[in-house]
Formats: sequence, C-alpha cells, structure tokens
Amino acid sequence: MKRVKCGDLQVWTTGGEDRDGGGEGPAIVLCHGFGAPGDDLVSLSRVCDVGRETRWFFPEAPLEIDFGMGQKGRAWWPIDMMRLQEAMMRGEARMLAKETPEELPRAVEALTGALAALEKTHGLRRETTILGGFSQGAMLSTEIALHAADAPFGGLAILSGTLLSEERWKEAVVKSGPGIHAIMTHGRRDPILPFGGAEALLALLQANGASVKFVPHNGQHEIPESALLALAGLARERILDVK
Repeated sequence: MKRVKCGDLQVWTTGGEDRDGGGEGPAIVLCHGFGAPGDDLVSLSRVCDVGRETRWFFPEAPLEIDFGMGQKGRAWWPIDMMRLQEAMMRGEARMLAKETPEELPRAVEALTGALAALEKTHGLRRETTILGGFSQGAMLSTEIALHAADAPFGGLAILSGTLLSEERWKEAVVKSGPGIHAIMTHGRRDPILPFGGAEALLALLQANGASVKFVPHNGQHEIPESALLALAGLARERILDVK
C-alpha cells in the first residue's frame, strides 16, 4: 500500500499487479465519511472479493477536523453535527435534502482533480472504475456521478449516503440517470442519516432511469457484510473483464 499525491489530495493505493495500485486492472475509488481518518476504508480492500487485478484508491479529504482531546479526523466539507442532531430530534429528516453545502464545489474540484491525476498516472478509465464512498463520501461521489453524464463511471457505490441538494440533483439526474449503474446500502436504524433519506435518493435515481440495487440492512451507520457483497457484485457486473 502507498500514499501518493494526486492533484491536491493524498490518495491511499493498493491492489493491482504490484499490490500498490499498479497495473492496468479495473479500479474502485472509495471516499471516507465525515471525521474519519484518510485511510478509514482501506481495510475494505482486504475483505471485498473483486480479484487481485482490481486496484483500490482511497482519497483523503482535504479538511482536518479537530474534535478536541487529541481527536482529529478529516472531512470533505464542514458539518454542524449539533445542528444535524437537533434537526433529527425535531423530525426534520429532510433538512440535508434542501441544502447545498457552501464548500461542496471545493470538495468536487478536489476529488475530480485527484481522479484526473489518477487517469494520467495510473491509467484509470472511467468505464472500468467504480466511484463511491461512505456517508459524506457517498454524497460527494453521488454529486460527481450525477454531473458526469458525458463521461459516466462504470459504477457508483452509495454506502449509507442520502439525498442532498435535491433541486440540483433533480435537474442533473434527468440527463445522467440512464447511464448510472449503482448499489445503495443503508441501515434501517441509522441515527445519523435516516433511512428515509436513502429511500428518497433511491426513488429519484430510479425515476430517472438509473439501474440501482438497493441493499437495506438492520444495522445503523455502518458497512456490513451485505454491503461488501453488493460492492463485489457491482464490480463483477460492471468493471471486471470489461474491455
């Protein structure tokens, strides 16, 4: 495993011919969630059955979050967790769907820049690449995939994501929807991003022609085995042995 600079981001790389992301195999790019360390999802590459030729890339979010008491993490954009929790308590589960984070464009620019760098340095091809992430990383990946109608990714993995920036996404998905092949996984007892937000996103995607396999589970805000099986299935269907 290596940590390399791609555009403005650090990216953890593994898998492929040299086990460091090398070779010409298909790729899975996964973005971690809010407050997690940059290598938070790297362990998934060791337990998800997609073959040795598949390369894994884990971009590290650009913002450092200080939680105090020596606890730090990273984020794609700031989130007021207290405000989010209060909204959930008031039954305002649709709050996120109505908002577009102020720093979302910067996060998009950073990740698209890293993807462009990976295309040059590691030969990534969008048609053999699954883009995805967990929680905030899933939202960012969905934002990019929805606005990639002219150059769609091989697949989209939405792990515990939700509907964000609803009006913008509604406009974008009309064009990009038919080219999206995705999996969505979500816990029915998720206390951070309620299950209803995932259902709303699923409905939006399917209504606009996207092919989506929805894998609900009885857990909370997590990535269970069923999510890994769904990701492996998406890889087999969309990027493995694709010429």
